[in-house]
Amino acid sequence: MAAAARCCPSVRVSAGGSRRAVPRRRTCWQRSATSERFRGSCRGFSWEKRVGDGQNLITEDVTVVEGDVATISCRVKNSDDSVIQLLNPNRQTIYFRDFRPLKDSRFQLVNFSNSELRVSLTNVSISDEGRYFCQLYTDPPQEIYTTITVLVPPRNLVIDIQKEIAVEGEEIELNCTAMASRPATTIRWFKGNKELTGKSEVEQWSDMYTVTSQLLLKVGREDDGVPVICLVDHPAVKDLQTQRYLEVMYKPQVRVSQNYPVQGLTREGEPLELTCAAFGKPQPTDMRWLRVDDEMPQHVVVSGSNLLISNLNKTDNGTYRCEASNAVGKSHADYMLFVYDPPTTIPPPTTTTTTTTTIPTTITGFTQLPNSAEELDYGDLSDSRAGEEGAIRSVDHAVVGGVVAVVVFAMLCLLIILGRYFARHKGTYFTHEAKGADDAADADTAIINAEGGQNNSEEKKEYFI
Repeated sequence: MAAAARCCPSVRVSAGGSRRAVPRRRTCWQRSATSERFRGSCRGFSWEKRVGDGQNLITEDVTVVEGDVATISCRVKNSDDSVIQLLNPNRQTIYFRDFRPLKDSRFQLVNFSNSELRVSLTNVSISDEGRYFCQLYTDPPQEIYTTITVLVPPRNLVIDIQKEIAVEGEEIELNCTAMASRPATTIRWFKGNKELTGKSEVEQWSDMYTVTSQLLLKVGREDDGVPVICLVDHPAVKDLQTQRYLEVMYKPQVRVSQNYPVQGLTREGEPLELTCAAFGKPQPTDMRWLRVDDEMPQHVVVSGSNLLISNLNKTDNGTYRCEASNAVGKSHADYMLFVYDPPTTIPPPTTTTTTTTTIPTTITGFTQLPNSAEELDYGDLSDSRAGEEGAIRSVDHAVVGGVVAVVVFAMLCLLIILGRYFARHKGTYFTHEAKGADDAADADTAIINAEGGQNNSEEKKEYFI
């Protein structure tokens, strides 16, 4: 920066002995081009002083947005009625006391007194940026500067997207451009409420800056309809942002639900109804049912998204699949069907002995089932097939026990009959050898009278019945 030269005030002594500074056109001091020191000599005295050190002058830097109003204030701490003037960056006098020599109507006097000179500058532009000087004509003269900084917000904020419609799993590129700002802007990215990280490039054109930020984003089905926001951080503007809504295509999402039975088991002889629901973008147009491991049974009725089996049997066991497709792809959901045996009905016993109050109730000889479906807690059916097989085994044991009892009873009866038979045919038996001897008076007579003798030996045969 070239050295700036100004007139040094002459110093006159008034009648009262005080000194007063009067401006003259002669250049008697110069500002150094490399320092903030001011040197000069006027009519026999000289000074060298750093701006702002040990002075009575006070001012502040001003930051203003282009087109707004900037206010410059030159204040004196200890006023001695010295002259205050304001100069522009070209060292042209804007105001000398309350007089405006510069013919720029944008400068207006706001306040003038012995201790302050306040001037406003309307419709500020970039050309107004720079240092403005406050001078106080004292002995020695004092000077301090204030800097006006002009901020320029971005002229335009635009998001460019590589593909208007993306497919799930693709990586798309978005670019956000903030044009003609000063200073350069900072661009931030958001997807919904989540902040993302982009890559920014800055280009400078004269005193203006253009910033472009690039964002690479891999999209999924959850991103469909979510806004991507480009937000600008700049001291000249607040809440400047623009956004684009993502449009993502994705293949169907399929779900199979059981309408009937609602929460019960799929038992033999009962109906089964399934419903297939599919959601995608675009909406699925083709939906069909099939059996994975075998042919679809002929008695199965398929109506659109519904599958109905009116009378389940063991041959229906298997995996049933619902497939849905759209322009993006195809998806499916499976339902594994296992048909359980029908519930077993047991006649009520004549004598019951309740041991606990929990369900099922234990009764002598069998297990009592609940009276209705409402009494059966669904949580007790975590292994319904095991429970059903247990009931069947209980019935089988009862039958086997009855058969064994009948066999034992028959054997006991047979033993009793045999015992009575042998008891009746056991003991002493009589022959006809001495028939007629019972009436004899003595032994000799009995022998003589005995029937049979030697001559009737054939009549002495023994018979065993």
